[in-house]
Amino acid sequence: MTAESDARRIAAGAPPSASVPRALSASGDRPAGSEPGLLPAPGEVPAGSAPYDPLRLCVYATIALIGWLTGPVALVVFAVLGLVGYGRAWRAGLRRSRCVLRDTRLVLAYLGVLVAAGVWGIWAWLT
Repeated sequence: MTAESDARRIAAGAPPSASVPRALSASGDRPAGSEPGLLPAPGEVPAGSAPYDPLRLCVYATIALIGWLTGPVALVVFAVLGLVGYGRAWRAGLRRSRCVLRDTRLVLAYLGVLVAAGVWGIWAWLT
């Protein structure tokens, strides 16, 4: 074999990107319409990995806006919603929460204090 024949053989073969495996989906299947061994197109997200979506930050900002606009009324509304939700979860058997306080009883006590503070805030706001 000569260098020229090696060059023709390499040039006629698959592109180098064909030797790099493409990410598989969770089921192990390749995405529809994709050719095995090819890298994803620019801007295309490989199957099984999605870009981080900071949805929680948007939710927190919206809740902060509602709280800022409505004052203690929003505090009472959200604290009562949390109190009712955690009360139902406690009765259903939840004893450890993912909340920073961990113990569901502490979370219930905290939300009860927030309801009381909000009611006091509404009373002070109106008088």
